[in-house]
Amino acid sequence: MKIHGNEIRPGNVIARNGSLWVATKCSMVKPGKGGAFNQVVLKSLLDGTKRNERFRAAEIVERVRLEQKNFTFLYKQDDAFIFMDSESYEQLELQEDFIRDCSAFLQNGMSVMVEIYEGKPIGISLPDQVVLTIAEADPVVKGQTASSSYKPALLENGLRMLVPPFIEVGERIVVDTNEITYMRRAD
Repeated sequence: MKIHGNEIRPGNVIARNGSLWVATKCSMVKPGKGGAFNQVVLKSLLDGTKRNERFRAAEIVERVRLEQKNFTFLYKQDDAFIFMDSESYEQLELQEDFIRDCSAFLQNGMSVMVEIYEGKPIGISLPDQVVLTIAEADPVVKGQTASSSYKPALLENGLRMLVPPFIEVGERIVVDTNEITYMRRAD
């Protein structure tokens, strides 16, 4: 699908220079001289590199529609992660370098969204929040509870993050998978 350069919005996937790019940030710029343009920050779906590009309204770009399918994470085998298509029950094997940072949050039976382009997986999206257990946490120092201080903690998946001082070992917390931050105690 062809669109004009000024119609690019965050989240759009475009084909440019033989690669697929997702627009992460867009801002319309109207300089005092010359025509307006759309300043777009693009992130490569294939290798994660970023670049800034300017698109004029007259420029035509190819917007790509990705197929999104629900998959269920089954297990990890060596350096491969095995997923099952929720509709056809076919299994999909993705390598650890493809999944990158998402691998720490994968839990057995977790539902994920896999983006597919021309039959090939190009991206994976986790749920926005996951529940994890605190494996290690520093003890609370008396007098620190009055200020909004945080303490380091180690989660069951090996990630370290800052949590409020009242969180103790063994507690289950909700973690934002996009920002990798503490949100609240789990119910």
